[in-house]
Amino acid sequence: MPVRLDEIDRKILKELQQDASQSLDDIAKKVGSSKTPVWNRIRKLKEAGIVGQQTVMLDAEALGFEACFFVLIRTSEHEADWQQKFLKALQDRSEVLEAHRLAGDIDYILKVRVKNARAYDEFYQALIAEVRIYNVTALLSMEELKSTTMLPL
Repeated sequence: MPVRLDEIDRKILKELQQDASQSLDDIAKKVGSSKTPVWNRIRKLKEAGIVGQQTVMLDAEALGFEACFFVLIRTSEHEADWQQKFLKALQDRSEVLEAHRLAGDIDYILKVRVKNARAYDEFYQALIAEVRIYNVTALLSMEELKSTTMLPL
């Protein structure tokens, strides 16, 4: 059952999405409330599963991960065993930032962040050695035009 959010909840969520390291005092001022009610609302939002893990956004390029590939995967395997093996292979690889199962001609799309093309090839070789894949197409992102984790509240 979806949780009902009022305007203050939405304002709190927007503030948390922008910078979760803000103090409760700062958030309370920005949303027009006081510290204790804001803390109670955040606690309820966490309990409801709306607010999950809080983390830090790192700059991939500053850390030397200059290549971002979108990997399109087609498979002729759709059995549960294969899917579990594939999922484990993805979860074991820190290069895979996102993985989605798709409707349509492509079965899966991965977002893979690596240092360079050679590192991508090592990732690719390891993946196909572990799971059988019918077809793989890798697309190198030339420029990231927009990237956000913020939902449109």
